[in-house]
Amino acid sequence: MKRMGMIFRAKANKALDRAEDPRETLDYSYQKQLELLQKVRRGVADVATSRKRLELQLNQLQGQSTKLEDQGRKALALGREDLAREALSRRAALQQQVTDLETQHSTLQGEEEKLTLAAQRLQAKVDAFRTKKETIKATYTAAQAQTRIGEAFSGISEEMGDVGLAIQRAEDKTQQLQARAGAIDELLASGALDDPTGTAKDDIAAELDRISGGTDVELELQRMKAELAGGSAPQQAIEGGPQDAAQRQASQSPHKFDKS
Repeated sequence: MKRMGMIFRAKANKALDRAEDPRETLDYSYQKQLELLQKVRRGVADVATSRKRLELQLNQLQGQSTKLEDQGRKALALGREDLAREALSRRAALQQQVTDLETQHSTLQGEEEKLTLAAQRLQAKVDAFRTKKETIKATYTAAQAQTRIGEAFSGISEEMGDVGLAIQRAEDKTQQLQARAGAIDELLASGALDDPTGTAKDDIAAELDRISGGTDVELELQRMKAELAGGSAPQQAIEGGPQDAAQRQASQSPHKFDKS
C-alpha cells in the first residue's frame, strides 16, 4: 500500500508539473497578494472609521461636560448648592467616560498607524512582485519560443517529428518499390519470369535475334550486288546461304552467258 501510494503521488506530481504553467502560477500569486492588500486597506478603513466615531463621542461628551460645569456654576451663583453638586457629580462621571474613550482613541490611532504602514509595505511588495512577475513571464515566453524554434530546426518536436517520420516512411517505400522494380527487370531479362506481352527477352534470345538480323543484312547486301551485276545469285543465296549461293553462281554462270 505504501508503494502504491508513493507511485500514485509520483504520477500525480508529474502530471501536475506537466500541466502547470509558471505564468499562470505567477498571475494567481499576484492576484492573491492584491486580495490581501485589499483586506489590509479595508482593515485600515475600519479602524479609521472606529477612531472617527470615538472622536465624535469624545466631542459630544466634552460638550456635555462643559455644559454641566456651566450649569453647576450658575446654580451655585443662585444659591442652589445642591444643584451645583449634582451637576458636578454628573460632570465627573462624564469625565471618566471621556478618559476611557481617549484611551481607546489612542489605541485605535496606534493600530491605524500600524495598519497604514503595513499597507504601504505590502503595496511596495506587491508592486515589486508585479515587476518581477512580468519579467519572469517575458523571459519564460522567450525561452519557450526559442525552445520550440530549436526543436523545429532539429526535428525533435512532436509536430516536426511526425513530419520526419512521414518523410522517412515515404523514402523507405520509394526505395522498396525501386528495389522491387529492379529485381523484376533482372528476372525478366534472365528469363526466370515470363513476360505475357512478349516484349521482354532473355540474353540468349537477344543474341540470336542479333545474329539473325546480321545475316539478313548480309543476304540483302549480296542480293543487291547480284542485281547490279545482272545475275540470279541473290535468290540462290537466299535459299542456300552465302557460301552455297556463291558456288552455284560460279557453276551456272557459263550457261547464263550462252543464253545471253
